[in-house]
Amino acid sequence: MKKKIFTGVVIVVILFLLALPKLNLFSSEKNVASTAGVAASQAKLPVEAMIMTPERLDNKLIITGSVLPNESLEIRSEVAGKISSILFREGKQVNRGDLLIEINDDELDAQLVKQKYNLKLNEDNEFRQRKLLEKDAISQEEYDNALNRLNTTSADIKLLEAQLAKTKIRAPFSGTIGLRFVSEGAYINSNTIIATLYNLSPAKIEFAVPGRYSTQVKAGKKIFFTIENDSRVLEGEVYAIEPQIDANTRTLKVRALADNTGNILLPGQFVRVELVLQTVDNALLVPSEAIVPELNGHKVFLAKSGVATEAKVEIGLRTDRNVEVISGLAKGDTVITTGILQMRNGLGVAVTKVK
Repeated sequence: MKKKIFTGVVIVVILFLLALPKLNLFSSEKNVASTAGVAASQAKLPVEAMIMTPERLDNKLIITGSVLPNESLEIRSEVAGKISSILFREGKQVNRGDLLIEINDDELDAQLVKQKYNLKLNEDNEFRQRKLLEKDAISQEEYDNALNRLNTTSADIKLLEAQLAKTKIRAPFSGTIGLRFVSEGAYINSNTIIATLYNLSPAKIEFAVPGRYSTQVKAGKKIFFTIENDSRVLEGEVYAIEPQIDANTRTLKVRALADNTGNILLPGQFVRVELVLQTVDNALLVPSEAIVPELNGHKVFLAKSGVATEAKVEIGLRTDRNVEVISGLAKGDTVITTGILQMRNGLGVAVTKVK
């Protein structure tokens, strides 16, 4: 019995000695301090931050618009008649003054010939009557009648010449002529659309901006725009602004001119316009998620010596990702951009990534 008790005690002693290193009862003060340091390090919140650097800020307005031709009109005839010839080709360029359509003018031409004969006769008659009047052979009334017939004939000739000119339709400006809707031999009048003429260069870009930006839109401002199915960014310049805001939409209509040498801009095209309203050369921009709204303003958190410190800020312009800080920050400040929900003044932070 005593032998069994002794054996049990020996086993217990051996087990205690084996477990002693794991109990760490004899750890040095150095190990204790090291463990405390690791724990303290692990207590800091890992965050990302951004160092404030002044940069250019463009306050942009993104709107939609459409392409308009520089000039356009529907070609119509001022007089009724039958088309005798069509002198243009559809979809081709024409120059100002080019003859496009001729309307049958035989009747007017005959009347003009007749009046020219009458003009010669009346000129001779007026000459004879004037000579007789100088000799007091006729009365003043007789001479006035002869002079009146001469003047009336001259006026009739000018009228016929004007009517004849209207039978020849010419291009009022240079441009591209569209599809025609008539054929030779067709009878037309002033309501008949013959074709459409477009001047496409430069092209006009029309768009509308919200009325609150009316004071920031001026003639001469640059616009940048893109068209459908084309990745190129094109440039234009505002040249005209409607002098009143539309009462129904509360928008202000604006037009810009854009070069269209290659005729890539066609009337009616949809465009996406970027209008730069204001440019700030040395702006401090903070990611919008780093701004914390408060009752009386906004604040951000700065990383200073491993500690989060809040700073009151005044904000300005906003972009799709950033916010301009007008006051409260300086160049070189380190603004915390992540972990904002857990952040509080005086919290220990460890910056893991700096932008």
